[in-house]
Amino acid sequence: MKCFNPSSPHPARAVQAWQILVGMGMNRQTITYEGLSLLMYKKKAQGVLDRILGHIAYHCSDNGLPALTSIVVGKRRGTPGRDIPVDLSIIDEEREKVYNFDWYNLYPPTGNELKTAFENNAK
Repeated sequence: MKCFNPSSPHPARAVQAWQILVGMGMNRQTITYEGLSLLMYKKKAQGVLDRILGHIAYHCSDNGLPALTSIVVGKRRGTPGRDIPVDLSIIDEEREKVYNFDWYNLYPPTGNELKTAFENNAK
């Protein structure tokens, strides 16, 4: 059985984060960067999530999906980080789109699909 581990590359970790975020979105929940890092790494590692979440953000943007990463927030500011491509002026609308989308009807993206989206968009 294959498991995520500390040496898993960013695209694989993005698949892991996708699974977590889909569950959160379907339950109309937000999650802090710290909370997400605890689920993924079993320790506080929120500082490593920007590129991982970037894979998801660009995949959503490229495929006309709601901004799934809009539900990941800083615990003090309550909004996504500066490096996450989402329009903060309409963040509540973005979250509602995430909450109302049937994520369970989609096949999850592969690590390669997430990697391609990131490589095609990251600057």
